[in-house]
Amino acid sequence: MALPGSGLIRFGRLGGSPTSQPEPDRPDLAEQIAALPTPMLLIDAQGVVRDVNNAGEALLNLGRGAIVGRNIETLIGHPLTSMAPDAPFAAYDLEVVLPADRHQRVDLMVGPLADRPGWRVITVHGLPPAHLLGRRGDREGGALSAIGAAAMLAHEIKNPLSGIRGAAQLLEASVDEGAQDLTRLIRDEVDRVAALIDRMEGFTDTRQIDLSPQNIHALLGHAREVALQGFASGFTIRESYDPSLPPVLGHRDSLIQILINLIKNSAEAMKNKGNIITLRTAYRHGVSVRLRGGDGKRSLPIEVCVIDEGPGAPDDIADHLFEPFVTSKPSGSGLGLALVAKLVADQGGMIEYAREGTPAHTVFRLLLPRASEA
Repeated sequence: MALPGSGLIRFGRLGGSPTSQPEPDRPDLAEQIAALPTPMLLIDAQGVVRDVNNAGEALLNLGRGAIVGRNIETLIGHPLTSMAPDAPFAAYDLEVVLPADRHQRVDLMVGPLADRPGWRVITVHGLPPAHLLGRRGDREGGALSAIGAAAMLAHEIKNPLSGIRGAAQLLEASVDEGAQDLTRLIRDEVDRVAALIDRMEGFTDTRQIDLSPQNIHALLGHAREVALQGFASGFTIRESYDPSLPPVLGHRDSLIQILINLIKNSAEAMKNKGNIITLRTAYRHGVSVRLRGGDGKRSLPIEVCVIDEGPGAPDDIADHLFEPFVTSKPSGSGLGLALVAKLVADQGGMIEYAREGTPAHTVFRLLLPRASEA
């Protein structure tokens, strides 16, 4: 059945003839759309739902008669009418509020109808558990298990750290000025690691960390220096920065730990398959996450990428990289990226893994809030 006065084919199952006659014994377009497993809704220029397919009814747990004629915001808790009506867009890892106050995280894909200004087709894609672990800003289960494992070792690690710091202080008094920079670097890193271990010992503590404006390029520079002086001494670490970036809202030591872990992961992944690591920053519009409890959204415009020439994760574990004890490295523990995921969540941000470009490169992408928008 066509929408009144529109000439469009209805999503539903009420029958009728499409604008062109189907081939004999072949389902028409309306039947095919109705049978799609992906929820699909049609809204007009005012954001009112004009049609819905069977999967959309199942998602909303309402019949078609209770859906058509309602504003989309009352059905999914997202004001799509505030978006540019004539441009396609996608919203990833978005928490929607469905009828009966059901909260669910989804990807929304929205496409305009070329001949109907303001009209849009929306598809709703639920996120499987592995996808959530890779991208959610509130990861809890797997990442917290990794922190717990690290916390068990904290006491034993602190003792040698104290010895390392003391040895660095003694060396600083007996070496020339050029080498003193290295001893100071050792002391600073020991202090930073000790502070992180203090935090790991209380890994079940869910209190928010203190966030403050940070110069992300200064933190990248520090992480790069640490890497070049140690585990990445044989690599080239390129910098491709947007100098106009505003300060990021974050926790200094945690952000440094995130960056060092990602650079170390890249160095270990490449082995003899490349020697260039690229650190890149950019400002990206349009990425946001809904705050816990649905109280508003947080924009994540600061993008930080760590890119390497390695082969990437094997296909069978690519969707599980941020789970604890998942690794393709023979001597790896599988805790590094799970720890990164937890620390990124503490910043209110997101982390993504991807293979991009030709030839393909491995990209770990951090999306973080800017200080002025917190």
